[in-house]
Amino acid sequence: MCGIVGVLGSGPAAPIIVNALRLLEYRGYDSAGVATLHEGALDRRRAVGKLNALAELIQAHPIHGSIGIGHTRWATHGAVTETNAHPHTVGKVAVVHNGIIENFRELREMLTEAGRTFTSQTDTETIAQLCDHHMSQGLSPVDAAGATIAKLEGAFALAILFDGEEDLMVCARKGCPLAIGYGDGEMYVGSDAVALAPMTNRVCFIEEGDWAVLTRAGATIYDEAGTLVNREVRVVSVSPALAEKGEYRHFMAKEIHEQPSVVGYTLGAYLNENRDAIADIAADIDFANASRLTIVACGTASYAGEVAKYWFEQVARLPVEVDIASEFRYRTPPMPENGISLFVSQSGETADTLAALQYAKSQGQQIVSIVNVPESTIARSSDVVLPTHAGPEIGVASTKAFTCQLTVLAALTLAAARARGRIDAAEEARLVRTLSEVPRLLSEAIATEDLTIPLSQELAKATDVLYLGRGSIFPLAMEGALKLKEISYIHAEGYASGELKHGPIALIDEQMPVVVLAPRDGLFEKTVSNMQEVMARGGKVLLVSDEEGIAEAGEGCWRTLKMPTCDPFIAPIIYAAPTQFIAYHTAVAKGTDVDQPRNLAKSVTVE
Repeated sequence: MCGIVGVLGSGPAAPIIVNALRLLEYRGYDSAGVATLHEGALDRRRAVGKLNALAELIQAHPIHGSIGIGHTRWATHGAVTETNAHPHTVGKVAVVHNGIIENFRELREMLTEAGRTFTSQTDTETIAQLCDHHMSQGLSPVDAAGATIAKLEGAFALAILFDGEEDLMVCARKGCPLAIGYGDGEMYVGSDAVALAPMTNRVCFIEEGDWAVLTRAGATIYDEAGTLVNREVRVVSVSPALAEKGEYRHFMAKEIHEQPSVVGYTLGAYLNENRDAIADIAADIDFANASRLTIVACGTASYAGEVAKYWFEQVARLPVEVDIASEFRYRTPPMPENGISLFVSQSGETADTLAALQYAKSQGQQIVSIVNVPESTIARSSDVVLPTHAGPEIGVASTKAFTCQLTVLAALTLAAARARGRIDAAEEARLVRTLSEVPRLLSEAIATEDLTIPLSQELAKATDVLYLGRGSIFPLAMEGALKLKEISYIHAEGYASGELKHGPIALIDEQMPVVVLAPRDGLFEKTVSNMQEVMARGGKVLLVSDEEGIAEAGEGCWRTLKMPTCDPFIAPIIYAAPTQFIAYHTAVAKGTDVDQPRNLAKSVTVE
């Protein structure tokens, strides 16, 4: 959520900042703004809505200067208004900020008593007011920034400009990601490497609690205690071209179609060269002696964990607990000796997941993470990191990150099963061959896209939709319902098929579409029996199954959608594609904002 860009350049800063902010649109936002220094004076432009509104404002009223900061805001404190938009300027200070300042009320009261007047509803203005207050008491800009940062409680990433200082920017992070980019006589700040990609590939990911003083000559970085520290500058390979839609109408469509390729890349990292065994990916994970695996994640990533629970317990015979990160640490759960905790996050910056990780670490658990950003905070806090290789995912509704997470989890399951002596070489080779088929089978599933369009146009008329599945497909039913809710705003719920008669069947009538995900596996007959209960009550059943399944159970269904025949082990990955297309084309039919649905952000970096 929110995005920060800062530039200490040699040419006009505003166009660079606006273009970089476009690469952060995937994070979610409702207003945007830019502040620059020109001839020593701060200037600012802000607009509510999409970046085009800001770009048009700047075109009509140009903003000059080679140093500047920009921001896309996702409202937390205060309504969506220009007054609440960033940057906030107070006196000699301009600030952009991601996160939440938890003690802003106390700071605001103190500053109000000191005679200061606030103009916005935001916690961010408190930062600018406090820094300007320190400067009014005689502190230098750097000392004032340092004193301000030391008083802030909560989660934040921020960048600060100062009136009259055309070669100075201060930035800091605590609980929210921030990266510093190194150019040739230029310096940059960004919420992630994607924003910096058009300017530089030399990036430093500052650590938790760090704050930095930037000039065009470089960066001086201090830790939370104020001690001068060195942080590694890395060469990162993030192409801004990956953040372009190409031939597709929406990023989500592009990312669904990318799945065969990115899953193939992911498999290449986790299978051996002969594709007959898992690579040595778990050498540093003590699966042999593990007493329990705890999987913690949020949203779509948590459903990937729920699928993996079936895999780990059935194939590796390893007990698994799955919990949503926002609740996990507040239960203060007892953690077992020899326990492994696995954290799944697309961004690697999810605040709730990171907090849960810190709790598990305090309980002596071995920490493993599956992330799409190897330089992220969660990755850097883990004992073992397993990247997903999905590439930047711009659409808020996760698609390719989800299937890559499932792919890594499937490979890790086989590594655990091997380490625990639960599969022999022959069975490992069979399952690895099965995994190797996923890119081809995903391509076949994606090829059915056109068939989902007319049925999605019908679903767009519904007010409620039910998704059903059994076994490892049950979490996929919940994920399919989440996708539909996220981008079409239609109420949907996913249930285990066997739970239908324990309550949800009361909702069934002639107007209720029911999406049944039913590969022809060992639970198929039970799923079909539950499906018949729906049809007997007039429910409109969309059966998603393979050719054999549709031939056996498709009669009487409202619609059917044929998937390729596949091994049950990989069915959750393959059946993800139709659930994504159903949600996508339903949203298109309704005319909603597919890539940036209302009220949602891509990376949730605050609780």
